[in-house]
Amino acid sequence: MCGRFVRITSIGAIKVKFNVEHVFSDLTPSYNIAPTQEVVIINDEGMRQLIQCKWGFIPSWAKDSSIGYSMINARSETVARKQAFRSAFKKKRCLVIADGFYEWRAEGKKKSPMYIRLKSGECFGFAGLYNIWTSPDGNQICTCTIITTEANETLKPINDRMPVILPRDKEDFWLNPANEEKKQLLGILKPYPSEELLAFEVSTKVNVPQFNTPENIQPM
Repeated sequence: MCGRFVRITSIGAIKVKFNVEHVFSDLTPSYNIAPTQEVVIINDEGMRQLIQCKWGFIPSWAKDSSIGYSMINARSETVARKQAFRSAFKKKRCLVIADGFYEWRAEGKKKSPMYIRLKSGECFGFAGLYNIWTSPDGNQICTCTIITTEANETLKPINDRMPVILPRDKEDFWLNPANEEKKQLLGILKPYPSEELLAFEVSTKVNVPQFNTPENIQPM
């Protein structure tokens, strides 16, 4: 799964890197993004745009927002047919922008936080889905989820799942809402190459979401 991640690249740099046409967020960087917090996503609704979204997908049929916490992740194996996600999988795919993510490695009764990022140090896009949910009082809220897949060799000693990091050459196809070929879309949702990732132990201070400093991503 993916339950905590980092986004420290500036909005301006993301705009350039991902060829964003319009920016609708000035969200500040965070070293400890937790479920239900605001994140930055890129979608394509006739133009490539960067918007702010709440992490925790709320389907259109939901009566209240509480379901969002249990939908921070969607499994690649079931995302195209699960009731909560299948409509968004067809038309509302996005990139959830990140610089890295945390997973906890079990060592007996102890769990050690690990930080995983690209060896290049560059930011990237998780494969995600989004939805604009209308609350009972009429407010429209953007919510999103991160798709996960089986772990690669780097992640297997830590967790049996990992978030889908989209290769740069697959981003356009994933974002284009005109692409509805299920088999091709699902074929993108694969583990990222192990040789391109770096994983290392970090301070247990990251266990507390409120602890949000550069220290979080420093190797122990």
